[in-house]
Amino acid sequence: KTDAGLYTCDIGTDVAKSKVSVQEKPTEVTKQLEDKTSAVGQDISLSCELSKPDVSIRWYKDGKAIRKSQKYNLHQEGTRAILIIHDSTVKDS
Repeated sequence: KTDAGLYTCDIGTDVAKSKVSVQEKPTEVTKQLEDKTSAVGQDISLSCELSKPDVSIRWYKDGKAIRKSQKYNLHQEGTRAILIIHDSTVKDS
């Protein structure tokens, strides 16, 4: 159900009209990523919290997009966005 639409106040001899539009608040990061230190070979999990669930997320490392692969697992659980780096190496720093 939406509140947007055309509202009218009708007194019989005159009518007042109002067009109402409701805009969603933009999604925000409510909990930042935390710095991690790991031993080589360990899986590393990074996560952040968002103000809304089911938002389109893109992960980057040094400005380059990360895609789901054997190395990277990307998923969302409600408002939580999670990146798992499998079998970490020094190059993952």
